[in-house]
Amino acid sequence: MTELRIFPIVGIPEVRPGDDLASLLCAGVADQGEVLLTGDIVVITHKVVSKQEGRIVSIPTEAVYRQLVEDEAARIVRRRGDLVIAQTRHGFVCANAAVDRSNVEAGSAILLPIDPDRSAHRLRTLMERATGTSLGVIITDTFGRPWRRGLVDVAIGISGLPSVVDLKGTTDTHGNDLHVTEVAAVDEIAAAADLVMGKATGVPAAVVRGLSLSGNGRIADLIRPPEEDLFR
Repeated sequence: MTELRIFPIVGIPEVRPGDDLASLLCAGVADQGEVLLTGDIVVITHKVVSKQEGRIVSIPTEAVYRQLVEDEAARIVRRRGDLVIAQTRHGFVCANAAVDRSNVEAGSAILLPIDPDRSAHRLRTLMERATGTSLGVIITDTFGRPWRRGLVDVAIGISGLPSVVDLKGTTDTHGNDLHVTEVAAVDEIAAAADLVMGKATGVPAAVVRGLSLSGNGRIADLIRPPEEDLFR
């Protein structure tokens, strides 16, 4: 059996554009008397990544906010009142094209990183250089789910990890062949890490330890292609 340890990275200050986020994360781990180990997975909310990359915009009025949602959307999937379900240019289907007004100063909004995989790779490279380890990095966002209430954190950018763990061709405990089983392990890790990070606690990152996962997956591999989408 795999035994996991998940601990939050606390004490990270408010991130500003241009800050050295990798150093802030490493310092946060060290301030807790911890060290990063090879195989650790650093999970971080996209909001601090977006802030560091300057993806903050002013929205003085609701009209500007609504237009910003339209501008960030590659496709509008459904509208209901003020709620817009949209597909972003990254391929994510989510509320309001992921334009978020929480955890940011009033009158502003946070946009997704332009290339979350590249952001994750840059963070991973800098943290590995600083610590002499081999790490995985997951950037997350909070999504709703069709047919189920409640929100969960999912991966929107990854580095040093497989996008999907493919179990096709293996057997279950009864010897049955698995023909279609693919596990979105990075989404499972993102949701688990959020349990120690929370939505309103000011803790934007966590470390997941104990998994043996490595690879060079892309978040695009988790996006279901149109020909497999029964609801498009």
